Amino acid sequence: MNLIIEEIRKGNRKVFQIFFNKNYKNFVSFGNKYLFNQQASEDIVQDLFIYIWENASTIHITSSLNNYMHTSIKNRCFNYLKSIKITDDYKVLDFNISLITEHVFDSTSQEDKEIVYHQILKIVDTLPEKMQQIVRLKFLHAYKYKEIAEELDISINTVKTQLKRAKSKIIEMIISILFLLEIL
Repeated sequence: MNLIIEEIRKGNRKVFQIFFNKNYKNFVSFGNKYLFNQQASEDIVQDLFIYIWENASTIHITSSLNNYMHTSIKNRCFNYLKSIKITDDYKVLDFNISLITEHVFDSTSQEDKEIVYHQILKIVDTLPEKMQQIVRLKFLHAYKYKEIAEELDISINTVKTQLKRAKSKIIEMIISILFLLEIL
């Protein structure tokens, strides 16, 4: 039996507070490896701590409390990703520069497309480091989701989430660029 959870079951706030203070940042960092979203990771960890405090008497822990927390955080991260429907059933995370430019402006010239392509490379450079790595592996090196996940030691859902976020940021910037080109 884990002594920390036993003390929490007794309502020992000091032990709970020490456990929280000692582990909170590490647990958030662990969750962030799946979500790449600091706020969502913090929310998940805080909710789990609240759950532990409120349900300590009914929680059955067969290993250590740390193992229980890590497993719970990972599962909650996966559930969060499912809840925001991070899936790629229709390959919407894949994007092609030509298709984007043709979709936005039917008459975009090849020269404009090349400008947009170079701008996209500049935009990718402004993305968070891990997101840059994922985008480059996917679109410059043609890695598959599974290969990216294995290369970076992250989940496939994390790869998809990051690509979806990158796509949104890149498309937003492309539209701005194309709008300026259209005006000029």
